[in-house]
Amino acid sequence: MSFFSKHKLAIITTGYFVLLLYILSALLWWFIALNKQNNVMANLRLSEIKKDNPAYPVLHDKIINEQKRKVAQYIGEGSIFLVLILVGAVFVYHATRKQLRLSHQQNNFMMAVTHELKTPIAVARLNLETLQKRKLDEEKQNKLINNTLYEADRLNSLCNNILLAAQLDGGIYHSSKQKIKLTDLIDKSVHEFQIHYPQRKINALIDDDIYILGEEVLLQMLMNNLIENAVKYSPRDKAVTIELKEKDAMAYLSVIDEGAGIADTEKKKIFYKFYRIGDESTRTTKGTGLGLYLSKKIMQKHRGKIIVSDNMPTGSIFTAIFKIS
Repeated sequence: MSFFSKHKLAIITTGYFVLLLYILSALLWWFIALNKQNNVMANLRLSEIKKDNPAYPVLHDKIINEQKRKVAQYIGEGSIFLVLILVGAVFVYHATRKQLRLSHQQNNFMMAVTHELKTPIAVARLNLETLQKRKLDEEKQNKLINNTLYEADRLNSLCNNILLAAQLDGGIYHSSKQKIKLTDLIDKSVHEFQIHYPQRKINALIDDDIYILGEEVLLQMLMNNLIENAVKYSPRDKAVTIELKEKDAMAYLSVIDEGAGIADTEKKKIFYKFYRIGDESTRTTKGTGLGLYLSKKIMQKHRGKIIVSDNMPTGSIFTAIFKIS
């Protein structure tokens, strides 16, 4: 959403609440006016009754009761209108806040994805130009080629994340699940990250022969997103640990880091689409805010859940819980 759109939304919202205040004031004014008119009519009818009339007490009570009934009617109808107006106001307030938050997150996403797209393209281009213009020994050539392939994999992963998010949001993604050996899938992911990050210590504590009903492509993406996050948000001299354990017919996949951790107020928000902790203009960590959102969606597709907890003394633990097939 552009600045103009946000500015326009703010004007519309302000206008709505000004109108709301006017409606509430009008509601109060009408109550006072109707109540005043009710009192005048009751006093007028009372003045028409002669006090020496034998039926005076009965007529007097009848007029007073009718006056009270109308007051109760005004209060009841006014209260219903007031509740409906306030419910509408709360709905508009929350909808506006949600729209503004989504707008901010989308702006952050556009800034992040632009950087994430340009960086691997620029690196790959530079590597290829170097290979084209210079005669390098075989070791340096292989290093540049491997680096280019890594950047291409990053670009491919980013595109897959964006496409999958669009398909899941649009309800057009159709999965085809089969029995998968989760043990082998995680071993493969851990091995790939150990190759890509040889300077990092990535531990694996994986139980053997754990099978689940799932889709390999989605599960591979889940693993990549969780391990990538752990590597990005923890110091280079700290280990990242991947655990897979079976307990009570459930498989528990945990990715453990020793980073700064996540505040309790942020633990639910990090699974929102485009949400990233901090401001994109000052952030140095790479990312688009889609990884954890997709991880949650993937777990929902597999009828499981993903939770985040604190790793003592520092860091975070992301745990994906599956039913064992």
